[in-house]
Amino acid sequence: MSSENEKDGQPSGTAESSEDVKSLSKDEAKKFYEEKGIDFSPDAPVKPKPIPQFEKSISDKIASKFSSKVTVDYVRNGRIRVSTKKEDILDVAHFIRDELGYDHAESVSGVDYPDSKEIEVVYHLGSYTDEKLANQVLTLATRVPREEIPTPGKDSSRMTSLREVFYSVEFHERECFEMFGVYFEGHPDNRRLLLPEDWADIPPFRKDFKIKGR
Repeated sequence: MSSENEKDGQPSGTAESSEDVKSLSKDEAKKFYEEKGIDFSPDAPVKPKPIPQFEKSISDKIASKFSSKVTVDYVRNGRIRVSTKKEDILDVAHFIRDELGYDHAESVSGVDYPDSKEIEVVYHLGSYTDEKLANQVLTLATRVPREEIPTPGKDSSRMTSLREVFYSVEFHERECFEMFGVYFEGHPDNRRLLLPEDWADIPPFRKDFKIKGR
């Protein structure tokens, strides 16, 4: 029989402890939940849920292999996100493919952070060949410098392409190049994909891009 707490969506036996948490600071509460294996990341649900063990076993393997070279950002049901420096992303990607079974990139996206002068490149990885990973998405992210006046392909907004690891990134990286200005070193075809070849403005997905005449 389920306990009253379990019906409310909370782990059994945490009612008194949850009351105690109300008097703790945010950092103290975070530590309280982490010790119980409960996700308390900034965007976690109001009622924290236990960290799923299958996903945690995957993130633990990455963290054990690369130690301080990676940061596990979150672990949730069907979702894992890890971040690494651009200098290490190729090694991490090889490990994720060869040792963990993620065999393709479902998408590649970019996020512009003008305040910190960085652009984040985000790979969403999945698997066609491992049934256990069929509903899993592993997010691998890194950041590159953001130039105030970009010259795509000729400035420091660049990183190693993952084309040799995940064949499916070929068109995604090309789109990220033209829309955010991130040049992928080692990519076999860094031409524009959607924009005209004579595009002379800044990459249109950057936050300081403005449509002329508006």
